[in-house]
Amino acid sequence: MSAQSLPGNNRVQSIDILRGAVMVLMAIDHVRVYSGLPAGGLDPGIFFTRWITHFCAPAFVFFAGTSAFLCGKKLNDTKTLARFLVTRGLMLVILELTLIRFGWTFNFNYSEFILAGVIWMIGWCMVLLAILVRFRPAMVGVIGLAIILLQQGFSLIPRILPESLKTLVGGFLEFIYSSGMQSLPGIRVLYVIVPWIGVMAAGYGFGTILLLGVEKRKQLCIRIGLAATLIFLIVGTILILSKPAPSDAPSFIFRLLNQQKYPASQLFLMMTLGPMIALIPLAEKASGWVGNALTILGRVPFFYYLLHIPLIHISAIIVNFIRVGALHQEWYTYAPFTSIPEESRWSLFLLYTAFVIDVIILYLACRWYVNYKSSHPEKKWLRYI
Repeated sequence: MSAQSLPGNNRVQSIDILRGAVMVLMAIDHVRVYSGLPAGGLDPGIFFTRWITHFCAPAFVFFAGTSAFLCGKKLNDTKTLARFLVTRGLMLVILELTLIRFGWTFNFNYSEFILAGVIWMIGWCMVLLAILVRFRPAMVGVIGLAIILLQQGFSLIPRILPESLKTLVGGFLEFIYSSGMQSLPGIRVLYVIVPWIGVMAAGYGFGTILLLGVEKRKQLCIRIGLAATLIFLIVGTILILSKPAPSDAPSFIFRLLNQQKYPASQLFLMMTLGPMIALIPLAEKASGWVGNALTILGRVPFFYYLLHIPLIHISAIIVNFIRVGALHQEWYTYAPFTSIPEESRWSLFLLYTAFVIDVIILYLACRWYVNYKSSHPEKKWLRYI
């Protein structure tokens, strides 16, 4: 491995740093959820508070595929890698439906509301990736890109099914790709499987680039990242200028950056993954306390995720009590779909204050866990968290 690998465990510093950075950004959006501020809008502060967090899910999924590739190189056994991906993936699905869902809502009524969120999606993508890893990494990457580019084709599946079969499996198809079918009762599907399995497969194929020499790796990362970003800018601009805008339309930059996330469009993924890939060479050179802190967070991403949602939820309840003398837990019964009166929503200053405090707490917890995990290699279950 190259100089950017961490000794002894086949880790890549740039991936850990970038993953740590997007985890910090993720906390901004989830504090925003509990603050009651909308997901975007015409206010620049709120719009960019939401927009900067769009990098999180694509980076998580893409680098999960890259990490799977690096894990496979370390194991040198495709069957063992596939077994690990299936086990880890199903564990993520179960935790999303139980522990993580409770962290969001503090609500035990599981029959009324279950969230198929980002961890659910990553879990199922890992299970599907376990099938793909039998192919050469380059082929897996090509399959991933094809799924991303042709994703809208999955919306046509319900149209070719007979009515009897459509009634039977229509709800399950909504887990694959949004096609306008009725999802299963009590389940809110936030992240569908397509195109995200394509993103994870593309990340798996991208792992081969990280094994190249420093200069070659740097050139390819910059070229791929800038090319994706440039395509987004050109195609996005053409699409906007080709359609007449109403008099009350947002400004050009708002329309360009406001790409479809659910499900993630091709332009959304190029907008987010392009800059992220281009930043890899810069992340390889990161040092100092910021680089070290982000590396720590990036080494234990799932531990961070499990901890950050209930921490932010508790922080919101504390803020409510300080501000209005009441906990107002009822606002968060169906979180992340919160219902907070407009007059009770936080200011951006309060949002970022709570965010900074929560991230400091999360860093301290992750630093302890990294040390604990390193000092207990005999506890094999720790590699799952």
